[in-house]
Amino acid sequence: MKLEEYQYLAGVDEAGRGPIAGPVAVGVVCVPRHLEEKVFAVFDGIKDSKQLTAGQREMWFAKMLAEKEQGNLDFAACLSSQAMIDEKGIVFSIRHAMKRAFTKVQPPCRRSQMRVLLDGALAAPKSFSNQITIIRGDETEKIISMASVAAKVLRDRKMIALAKKHPEYGFEKNKGYGTLFHYQQIKKNGTCVIHRLSFLKKFYENEENMKKGII
Repeated sequence: MKLEEYQYLAGVDEAGRGPIAGPVAVGVVCVPRHLEEKVFAVFDGIKDSKQLTAGQREMWFAKMLAEKEQGNLDFAACLSSQAMIDEKGIVFSIRHAMKRAFTKVQPPCRRSQMRVLLDGALAAPKSFSNQITIIRGDETEKIISMASVAAKVLRDRKMIALAKKHPEYGFEKNKGYGTLFHYQQIKKNGTCVIHRLSFLKKFYENEENMKKGII
């Protein structure tokens, strides 16, 4: 498809690939081509979510909601659970969340008429024939940065809510990542239902080796 034929531009990014607890999230943002200039002017200065503070992410997220309400863009973010990650793997889980996010963002055009920009090693379903994966795309493409923010905000809010059910692990601060405190709490309390046991194999192997005096 010729570039000039696309009607909508979509951006895709994930958040939470590396944590040892909690879900992974994928954000999808979709902007009509004729509104790209207007929308991107609103989001001038947005960055990859990892380069923003929590307050800055919430600010950009609020702007995304406002633009969505005005009909200037659409976006969605979906989660795949720790259980799916353990059973199916992180790559499958990311793809599953992405597919569901795309179903929630449904512009009035065929998928072949969408230009999809994805961060890192992500790939959209094959039905999106005009897709481009961009290394560090969350740093160079506003629409991917917006998707990054959508995914990160949703996942962080989920981890903060889960912290109330499992207060001993500090999820409200570490968001499920493997900080020293987090590992210390696992050693003290064991795991809970939202830990990714497949991601903790090395930790338990090292613990067992330490008991045996191997390391």
